[in-house]
Amino acid sequence: MSIEIKKNGRRNRKQRYKCLSCHHRWGGKKEKHDWIAEAYEQYTLKRQTLQNLSETYGKSLRTLQKYFDQHAAVIGEIKVPDDAVNLILDATFFKRREGVLVARGNKRNLMWREIETESVHVYEELLSDLEISGMKFLSCTIDGRRGIRELIRRKFPHLPLQLCQFHQIQIVTRYLSKRPKLTAGKELRSLTLMLVHMNRKDFTGKLEAWHEQWKDFLKEKTVNVVTNRWSYTHRRIRSAYRSLKTNLPWIFTFQDFPELHIPNTTNSCDGSFAHWKNKIRIHRGLRKDRKQKMMHFFLEHS
Repeated sequence: MSIEIKKNGRRNRKQRYKCLSCHHRWGGKKEKHDWIAEAYEQYTLKRQTLQNLSETYGKSLRTLQKYFDQHAAVIGEIKVPDDAVNLILDATFFKRREGVLVARGNKRNLMWREIETESVHVYEELLSDLEISGMKFLSCTIDGRRGIRELIRRKFPHLPLQLCQFHQIQIVTRYLSKRPKLTAGKELRSLTLMLVHMNRKDFTGKLEAWHEQWKDFLKEKTVNVVTNRWSYTHRRIRSAYRSLKTNLPWIFTFQDFPELHIPNTTNSCDGSFAHWKNKIRIHRGLRKDRKQKMMHFFLEHS
C-alpha cells in the first residue's frame, strides 16, 4: 500500500481517502498500516516530533514508537535506470566508525551501504554491487582520495573520471588555511578559489606561472640543529601545490566531455547528507537501530 494517501472528500458524513499511486478510493477509517505509514513519513520527512504526532493521532508516545519499530518503512528495491548515469560516489559519517557510503545518479540515491571506515575495499564492494545490478555509467565523480581514484581507473579504465572541484579547494585550504600569512600562499589560495571559473588551459598556465615565480622559495630548506637533518621550510605550501599538480588531469574532465553533462562536484551527495543529518538531529537520543532505519528511509526517498 502506498504511503501517498490524501483525503478525498466526504460521503454520508464519512471521510473518504484516495491513493495517489494506484488511484484507489475508499471510505471509512484508514487501515492501521495506512496511518502508521503516514505518521512515519510525517515523523521523518516533515520534521514532526513524537509529541506532535501523539496530539495529531491521539496515540501515546509509547504506542507510536511501538508501531514505528514494527513498520517496514524501507522497501529496499533497487531501481536500475534505463539509461547510463553520471555516477557520484561520496561518504559521510555521523561519528567515529558510523557512516554511510552512497552512490548517486539521476538526482537520486541508487545504492548505499553502512561503513565504519572510508576504505578502498568498501568502495570496491559498492561498485561491484552496482555492476551486478546492471547499472551502466557515463562517468564517475569522486572526492579526490587517491586510492579511490586508482580503483576507478583500474575497474573502468575508459570511464571519464572527475575529481570534485569543491573538495580540491578544501584540500588546498587544509594546507594553507583560509588566511595564509605568506604571499606565495595567498596567491596560490586565490588561484585555487578561481578554479571553478576557469578552464583547464588557463588554470594550468596560471599554476605553472605561479610555480615559476616561487620555485626558489619552495626549495628553501631548514636544518634541525639537534639532528642535523634538513626539511623544506614551506612544506604546507609545497603540499598544496603538489595536490593541485597531481590532481590536475582529473579536475576538468567535465569540460572534456560537455555532451555527457558530468557533475564537477559531489555537491549532489553533500547537499543530501546535510539535509537528512539536520532532520535526524531533530530526534536527538534515538537508539542506533532507530537512527539507522530513519537514515535508510531518507536515502530511499531522496
